[in-house]
Amino acid sequence: MSRYVNYRDFDWVLLIFVLIICALGVTEIYSATRQTRFDGIQIKQIYWILAGIGIMFLMSLVSYQALLENVYWMYIVSIISLIAVLIFGRSSLGARRWIDFHFFHFQPSEWVKLILILTMAKYFSEYQDRELPFRELVKAGMIVIVPMLLVMKQPDLGTALTYVPIAVIALFLGGMKIRHGIIMVLIAGVLMPVIWHYGLKPYQKQRLETLVSPEADAKGAGYQVIQSLVAVGSGGLTGKGAFKGTQTQGQFLPVPHTDFIFAAWAEEHGFVGAVVLLLLYFLVLMRLIQNAQTAPDRAGTFIIMGVVGVLAFHILVNVGMVVGFMPVTGIPLPLMSYGGSSVLFMFLALGIVMNVRMRRFVN
Repeated sequence: MSRYVNYRDFDWVLLIFVLIICALGVTEIYSATRQTRFDGIQIKQIYWILAGIGIMFLMSLVSYQALLENVYWMYIVSIISLIAVLIFGRSSLGARRWIDFHFFHFQPSEWVKLILILTMAKYFSEYQDRELPFRELVKAGMIVIVPMLLVMKQPDLGTALTYVPIAVIALFLGGMKIRHGIIMVLIAGVLMPVIWHYGLKPYQKQRLETLVSPEADAKGAGYQVIQSLVAVGSGGLTGKGAFKGTQTQGQFLPVPHTDFIFAAWAEEHGFVGAVVLLLLYFLVLMRLIQNAQTAPDRAGTFIIMGVVGVLAFHILVNVGMVVGFMPVTGIPLPLMSYGGSSVLFMFLALGIVMNVRMRRFVN
């Protein structure tokens, strides 16, 4: 570690907010899975969090500039890993998303988010013009579109969509012209019918249709959304109390420890608890933006804002899904939902944020 870099510059306040959210998540996972076949998985979540903290501190020691120097090779490896999933991946419920190494399952699509953040940061740090020409816009877009298409092929539309905010933030900060942005929106609008007919699976179309009218198939596609709305609404102002949620404890709420953990939390802790949790996420995002503003260079700013984009997208989509404003996509609530890949990704991303922050005074 450089003699100019030490843990006095580590963002301990940010870490405290993150650990509070993690602690609330472990508590809710325990409450939601008691006396079910998932009973005890909160212990695994604690192990993932501890492993994530260790990875975060290790990542903070490796200069992000060294990572950027090798990011194009990392990008190539990530594309190869996504192709390998389609060929050798383990199939589950009609999808291939993991590579089975016997002693653990590796989900490349989760880690590609971080590679894309670094790749876009490297790309735009080398491009110094104030306005982005259209040809550069196309090149930057292709960097993201290629892994997106491979992940959609698995199929995993939810994870593929998490790559979008990385591209949007990078293009915005990189100097995209307003007219180019309008052109992109128009192109997306024209392609929507094509994507609907040829790009989406039948169950994905059904989820979008259910968003408009979940009661039309209350016992089928609309079941998850309806039970989630009942759980959130029944929480009232202050909630029913920990371990007392009827929808959660009665196992009416689907996967309350992963996709719908916010609904379980809202039922047991009410509107007040939901607001407190969202406030914690807001403080984390504001702290990250503050670190982006004090980054030592352009690349550092792009890296941190890329993390902000992914985190904010996850929160908005997951909470929107729970209250019926977004389709069910399987996007977890960061740091709260159960899952090793999600937890480790977030702490790895935070480690790179700390990496940038700790080098803000290095020449």
